[in-house]
Amino acid sequence: MAQARDAARDTSARTHGRTGERTAADTAEQTRARDVERALRAALPGGEIEFDTGSRALVTMDASNYRRVPLGVVAPRDTDEVAAVLSVCREQDVPVLARGAGTSIAGQATGTGVVLDFTRHLDRIESVDPGTRTAVVQPGVILDRLRDAAAPHGLTFGPDPSTHSRCTLGGMIGNNSCGSHSVAWGTTADNVHELDVLGYGGLRARLGRGGDGVPAGLRDGARALVREELTRLRTGFPVLPRRISGYALDELLPEKGEDWARAFTGSEGTLGVLTRATVKLVPTPGARVLAVLGYADESAAAEAAAGLLPHGPLTVEGMANDLVSDAARADLPRGGAWLFVEVGGENEAAARAGAEELCRAAADGTTDHQLVVQPSAQRALWRIREDASGTATRMADGSEAWPGWEDCAVPPARLGAYLRDFRTLLREHGLRGLPYGHFGDGCIHVRIDFDLMGAPGIQRFRDFSCDLADLVVAHGGSLSGEHGDGQARAELLPKMYGEEMVGLFGRFKDLWDPAGGLNPGMLVRPARMDENLRFAPLPREPVDVEFGYPHDGGDFSAAVRRCVGVAKCRNTEAGSSVMCPSFRATGEERHSTRGRARLLHEMLAGEVVTDGWQSEEVHEALDLCLSCKGCRSDCPVGVDMATYKAEFLHHHYEGRRRPMAHYSMGRLPRWLRLAAASRTVPLLNAGARVRPLAALVKRLGGIAPERDIPALPREPFTRWWRRRPKQERGTGQQIVLWPDTFTNHLSPEAGSAAVEVLEEAGLRITVPPKQVCCGLTYVSTGQLDQARGVLRRTLDRIEPALDAGLPVTVLEPPCAAALRTDLPELLGDDPRAHRLAASVRTFAETLEEHAPDWEPPRLDRPVAGQTHCHQHAVLGDAADRRLRERAGLTGELSKGCCGLAGNFGFEKGHYEVSAACAEDQLLPAVRKAGPEAELLADGYSCRTQLEQLGGRSSRHLAEVLAEGLRERGGAAGA
Repeated sequence: MAQARDAARDTSARTHGRTGERTAADTAEQTRARDVERALRAALPGGEIEFDTGSRALVTMDASNYRRVPLGVVAPRDTDEVAAVLSVCREQDVPVLARGAGTSIAGQATGTGVVLDFTRHLDRIESVDPGTRTAVVQPGVILDRLRDAAAPHGLTFGPDPSTHSRCTLGGMIGNNSCGSHSVAWGTTADNVHELDVLGYGGLRARLGRGGDGVPAGLRDGARALVREELTRLRTGFPVLPRRISGYALDELLPEKGEDWARAFTGSEGTLGVLTRATVKLVPTPGARVLAVLGYADESAAAEAAAGLLPHGPLTVEGMANDLVSDAARADLPRGGAWLFVEVGGENEAAARAGAEELCRAAADGTTDHQLVVQPSAQRALWRIREDASGTATRMADGSEAWPGWEDCAVPPARLGAYLRDFRTLLREHGLRGLPYGHFGDGCIHVRIDFDLMGAPGIQRFRDFSCDLADLVVAHGGSLSGEHGDGQARAELLPKMYGEEMVGLFGRFKDLWDPAGGLNPGMLVRPARMDENLRFAPLPREPVDVEFGYPHDGGDFSAAVRRCVGVAKCRNTEAGSSVMCPSFRATGEERHSTRGRARLLHEMLAGEVVTDGWQSEEVHEALDLCLSCKGCRSDCPVGVDMATYKAEFLHHHYEGRRRPMAHYSMGRLPRWLRLAAASRTVPLLNAGARVRPLAALVKRLGGIAPERDIPALPREPFTRWWRRRPKQERGTGQQIVLWPDTFTNHLSPEAGSAAVEVLEEAGLRITVPPKQVCCGLTYVSTGQLDQARGVLRRTLDRIEPALDAGLPVTVLEPPCAAALRTDLPELLGDDPRAHRLAASVRTFAETLEEHAPDWEPPRLDRPVAGQTHCHQHAVLGDAADRRLRERAGLTGELSKGCCGLAGNFGFEKGHYEVSAACAEDQLLPAVRKAGPEAELLADGYSCRTQLEQLGGRSSRHLAEVLAEGLRERGGAAGA
């Protein structure tokens, strides 16, 4: 709706008072940006230099509470380009920020000048040396890629933060990251050997022990500082395993070997720009066993953690009950809090023996325990812990929680007492938080329900922060135990170190960067902790939208705020997830869930993206969103980009002509009904086989020229059903078999097969006498007014079945998902919508719930194929897995997304990305499967993609079971 765009922009204008004076400032900033861009293009011919609105909007935030708008982004291709950028920025007096994956939680990966994006090109592993147990890497290397390269040699990089699948080595060195295995393998500073860095002023240095590779001026100045302050440097730093705050100046002490690499690690990009790192690798144990220890509460777990360290565990991670879902809790031992203690050994027997010994030693304090030996089961439990940084952003009642005090650390022996005092302080300030983290190192992560949208809440945030800093210091701790100080805590460093030590930090910074051009406002001479908050420019009133956003109080802005930036969507391998296929296909931030959420955030803010719902930057990013809904389940905070895309497209095209694909495929149910009613299917199929005619149709319909137009069956499912002899079949539960558009008009054989199986199981089937539709194609193309009309007619027609309490079986997974989610979120004011959503069952769920004693035919063959992404995200496939197992269908179906995704893969301009998504998991898995494998795909899109790109036919599970029934019947008759 037009007023929605105006509301977003008007509210932003009211919030910021965009006066003529502000406009003049913007103009001056734009002129400066043009000058810097021009100078960079002259210095880097052909370089990746991006000063456009979309590129800037993508990097305004990291995973913290902070937001700063850069002038532009440069993706350097080599060290010389990094040096050239620094030279230009020095001449132009423009700050520089080195950025990796952008998952920092204290604001240090946001900046106002030029952002250096190291993830695109400087991402090579230059060497792995098993003999010296070292690796040479560029700063953009993703941690998991380094671990993969080291694994064949029995080695790994020890620090492993929960973002290991997307964080970069450069970012880890900048923040001195740690991770769950730090009790065994230490922090990143413990695992660096030599670092090559460039300075803002042209300095080049190779940092290592002794300082031989450090330019004389810097080395001599630092040595003089150390000599002057020997006593302070020897006594002014707390002794604990997770002291991350401030500069590690004590590493330059002579008794520590004057280790410049360690002193630089954790400097948050404020001293120099890393271009290459030589890091240490550690041997990996031959086997690992995970001991999960249950405790009465988090305080009991915290008290026990330090006592486990003498047993040499690899991890001692803590998590309390309030961060664990009901489903996950079923896999954990009895308790109100848990320690995840990993034990290694030369082999499984040795690891198990060590874990059993540890459990015996801990038995007096535990409520229960279990040993997890299988690696797959261990990974499943670790995912609960790793997703906590996202899941902790929502409280049990749905209210928002934020970082800011994400990683304080105290001596491990003080952790229990500290947690009790911390809980008391929360209560005193009227706040709530969900602590978890590295209990064995005394480091606590927590998200707190600060209200950062208004002045009183921001003042409470500030007051609490000051009080908590005092509490941490009183327990002998560090304000940061993993993620750095950034803007979130640097202002409070005098509480921890005193003004004199903080003054030394400033002197050290000035030796490196006297102009203050590297990441200003962080760590030294910092901005206030309550400045530059990411929420400041957002509208204060909900904008006018179409979906209900029931989990966000009806507020689209709150829905967009779900993305906190942990960037799980940037995983380069799907694993057991779907999210985010377009990022894996393109590798571009704008095509990740986070990138799209950032652009929507900036659209609502109205400062960088100023066109509201008409923004072409947002439209371009959302164009390659497959609407797979993977983020709805795989994102730790439940971002639902498919819904946000539909919302955006609705407003973007309101009152305007849409792309032809929206008419041809968005309204597909209408055209298919017309074709069936007019009896022109044979003629249409013949026309589709005439290449010039098919090419014309595809061009007019906005269909990718690379695609074949699928043939239409001669008879839709509903016509087959109506002419079928009427007789009473079955005596069991009566069900409604939903004739969705795809089953009815494109794959009626799946419908007739389902009838055969369901009746064999004793169920009585009814099919709605009039056309019903889930509205999926209208929703996915943002035609939400039409979707509502279709859905209201559907509710009118299905109401008698709802009144009778009949379950509704939907064969096509995306249609079932649309009825479960889109329907009640679009028609939240209609009780029938919620009743229908609750009645929907998949084919397998129907059999499991309403024919539990029925025995499927025993097929005994392997399977390959695709679990539909909407089934993964919304419906779940547990019932399908159990049904396949009972039928003797063995093996796993592919996760990820097939890439066709309804209309997406058929739209012009999407073919390459669609094919790349298919090559991510589905096509390689099918090629790997033997000729005897049954190819399963319940989604029509998945079957079509497999046929068109893989040249293989696949079937709905109902078809395979129906064939098995016929074979079973034939065998019995013989």
